[in-house]
Amino acid sequence: MPFTVVRNDLTKMAVDAIVNPTDNRFSGSGGTDLAVHRAAGPALAQACQALPMLYSGQVAVTGGYGLACRYVIHTVGPFWLGGEMGEEAQLFACYSAALEKAREMELGSIAFPLISSGSFGFPKDRALQIAIDAFSRFLLEQEMEVYLVVYDETSYRLSEKLFSDVANYLQDNLPREDCRPVCSSAVRRKQAALSRPMADYECASFAQPQAQMPSQELSLAQLLQQADAGFSETLLKLIDSSGKKDSEIYKKAGLTKQHFSKIRNNPGYKPTKPTALALAIALELNVEQTQDLIGRAGYTLSGSSKFDLIIRYFIEKKNYNIVQINIALYEFDQSLLGV
Repeated sequence: MPFTVVRNDLTKMAVDAIVNPTDNRFSGSGGTDLAVHRAAGPALAQACQALPMLYSGQVAVTGGYGLACRYVIHTVGPFWLGGEMGEEAQLFACYSAALEKAREMELGSIAFPLISSGSFGFPKDRALQIAIDAFSRFLLEQEMEVYLVVYDETSYRLSEKLFSDVANYLQDNLPREDCRPVCSSAVRRKQAALSRPMADYECASFAQPQAQMPSQELSLAQLLQQADAGFSETLLKLIDSSGKKDSEIYKKAGLTKQHFSKIRNNPGYKPTKPTALALAIALELNVEQTQDLIGRAGYTLSGSSKFDLIIRYFIEKKNYNIVQINIALYEFDQSLLGV
């Protein structure tokens, strides 16, 4: 999947490149920068000594040395000075420059920490939103595995308003016996996993088609002839009617070209529920349209599933940013869309 949130140690990410937030002299003096230098070994410091001074929004590349990655893309994030000194634009430039460098190098995967949110003092919710914006724009045009690596449960947080709105929506809509507190300060996470099992979402219920009672007994062949269009056929018709290209939809859904080709070329293809929902989000369907599309793959949006209710919340709010939706799903300890 092109975008994934993981709880892990950045230095242990087995990807093509990790992004190291450093200072303009690559000192490795603290925070993530120090951890990267320690894990990489002295060869990284020696390589950095040969590099010119780095400024905010710029990037430089070294080898990974003792790290699990092939390369380290170094960048200098901005200090938070109250928001009046162009800090947000500078931080966006850090993400964009690192992603562009990875594209130039033809890398397949890259892992980021939440840049500038530590000792540089950038408010975590703003830093997270800027990362979401940068990833979303990039992945609409490019194909790459992008990871946002969260070291601990307090490393990031959705905006308090969005988190509270989603939590209140769940509280209002989950069955009373399932209304466990959802606004806790930290949601339990699965540790040190690059991906989460897609079967984890709660109440993976299946929609049973409501067949009309035939006026006379029909043969199996006749019944099959009357069957509704399947998921793939319906999806392709929706894409055609939207006026958008296939690539616009599968990139917005967070799918690879290869994955989408399987759907397009196999009329009987049955996607996972997260994949079906990701495509509904990419098409910006409303709740009823989403129910119809995923129902053709045997799924439904259940009123007793936290996963389903979070999806419904974003659809009702007409917020179709899949990166932000996945951040919210991760925040509430749910599986992500797109796999």
